[in-house]
Amino acid sequence: MQHREELHEWLLCAGLTVVEEVRPGSLFPPEAGWRIARGIAVPDGAAREALDAAWWRRLADADGEFLVAVLGHRIGGNDSWWTRVRCADGGVPGLTGGPGFVALSIDGQVLLAEVPSADGPRVTALDRLPERLEEAAAAAGRETETERAEVWAAVPGRPAWPLHWAEGIGFNPAAPDELLIRLLDVEVGFLHGCDRPAVLDAAVTHPDPRVRSRPADTFRPKLTSDQWVRLIHAEPSPSRRVLWAENACAWGVELPGDLYDDLLAGPCRAQTAELPGLPAHHLPGLAADADPRVRATACARWEELAAPPRARLLADTDDEVRTAALLAHHTGVPMPREVFAALPAPRLALEQCRLSPELEAELVRDGDAEVRRALAANPRLSAHIVAVLAEDPCDDIRSAVALRPDLDEEQRSAVRHDFDATLMSRTLPWVEDLHGDAVAMRRLAVSAHPLVRRSVARARHLPPDVVERLAGDEDRAVRLFLAESCEDATAEMLLEVWRWWDGSFSHPDRPRSHPNFPRTGLLRYLGDPCGRMRRLALDDPESVPADVACFARDPEAEVRCRAAEDPRLSPADAVRLLNDPSADVRATAMRHPRLPARVLAGLLHDRDAASAAVTNPGIPVPVLDRILAEAAAAVAARR
Repeated sequence: MQHREELHEWLLCAGLTVVEEVRPGSLFPPEAGWRIARGIAVPDGAAREALDAAWWRRLADADGEFLVAVLGHRIGGNDSWWTRVRCADGGVPGLTGGPGFVALSIDGQVLLAEVPSADGPRVTALDRLPERLEEAAAAAGRETETERAEVWAAVPGRPAWPLHWAEGIGFNPAAPDELLIRLLDVEVGFLHGCDRPAVLDAAVTHPDPRVRSRPADTFRPKLTSDQWVRLIHAEPSPSRRVLWAENACAWGVELPGDLYDDLLAGPCRAQTAELPGLPAHHLPGLAADADPRVRATACARWEELAAPPRARLLADTDDEVRTAALLAHHTGVPMPREVFAALPAPRLALEQCRLSPELEAELVRDGDAEVRRALAANPRLSAHIVAVLAEDPCDDIRSAVALRPDLDEEQRSAVRHDFDATLMSRTLPWVEDLHGDAVAMRRLAVSAHPLVRRSVARARHLPPDVVERLAGDEDRAVRLFLAESCEDATAEMLLEVWRWWDGSFSHPDRPRSHPNFPRTGLLRYLGDPCGRMRRLALDDPESVPADVACFARDPEAEVRCRAAEDPRLSPADAVRLLNDPSADVRATAMRHPRLPARVLAGLLHDRDAASAAVTNPGIPVPVLDRILAEAAAAVAARR
């Protein structure tokens, strides 16, 4: 807000009245205007010495209004907003001599700009802007191999943005492993999405701890079990070694026994004892450990302990150990009232312990809703007490009861519960445990509770009748989860989901990437009124380059974006889409390998485009080598 107020004040001082802030929508984007102003991928003859009154009159409409973006005053990020202004007296606004600006006529035909450069202010004035850009794109698309070679021979060159190159080069799919391994000494952000074995091998044994930790500290680590083990062995910090072991276990990695031996022998024995994959033969030693934290942790594996160590833990001299042992003991043996009353903090007993019938009856009558709320989550309650809680006056308590695994579906449907279908939901663990049980899946697929049905839909494989039942579910999230997770989802259902969903962060590009998604017969959607369906036509093997060219001019951005990623896109259309109103389309076009070298080299030297342009796989590997060398030198100079 402060940025916007400063911008409006500056425009007021320039003799302009602010009308409104405007998203580009279908307009020419400010980002493309800045590139023209800087002399990057623009028609020849755009630069001038000054802007006279005649140009300003051509810019403004009948009401004296035009659009402007001012350098350093970005609204919405990436210069993505225009500011609509009015010059009331029809004179020349005082925009020149300031930080730099780009102005566009309301009809998109005239562009005026002044931006700072090494040789002083660069002034640009263009009319018939769309026509000129079309001509420039066509000319750029006629680039010859000789011209490409000449361009790449001069890159990097000056001016340059090596720090921006360092940020982006790791995401270039054409960069060889050897280059990315050298990049580890410069920039490691690319490791968040890296799945190349050789690069990850180098990263997990790198001498810099920041490099080693990066591939493990991601949303979805791509490390193999062997790489996890080598990462843990290479880590000198005992606490971080246990942390990586914990993360590895969370991702289903089975660590070797000698690694557990090594971790238990270190200074972080208490933390190691909590690892879920710890072999059972260590438990007797942990139960007798000198550290009470370790003995308390051993209680979490109560069922795996023999009777003698259990007895010793129940009589332990440490209060916390005895409490942990009591709680573990009473998961199988009913807890009497006197034991419950002596607990320093009864919450865990309410949530997990088997309670005596008398204690259950007393607690369920408790006037404290928090007590009953904790009981509702206890998997060891008697059926009678569950039935009482199913009639509780508190909605959230009844709602918790409705999700218990010990209810049959008739009982579940009888519980009055609240469920907000719009909130993000997670798979119920007890349903997930039954994913391999076809009988259970049939039973739960007809549950009255949407979250149960959603959890069934997350199964990787389901019987055909269950798939058919869930494919017609009234809850849209059930159909979405089926499309994202179930390998048996049908083509018809996947197409239906595609009409309103094209992928999430956790399941990118589903349902389109689903193995059962249709791959042929998609040309019938060429003229579909829904852009989401139209874009499918390019996936059909019978589509042709003319279809790509048509889609590059489609009125809907997601269709143009699909064209911008198609390998059949012409170089001229790739250039033209760099000026698209949609940021997604522009970014996709910037990565197209058929982008002419002259244009791409210009983007590499643009402050706002350099980090994205360097990801283009059309950049030759020797050029990437030179770019990395310059980026490495710039990063080293800053350290």
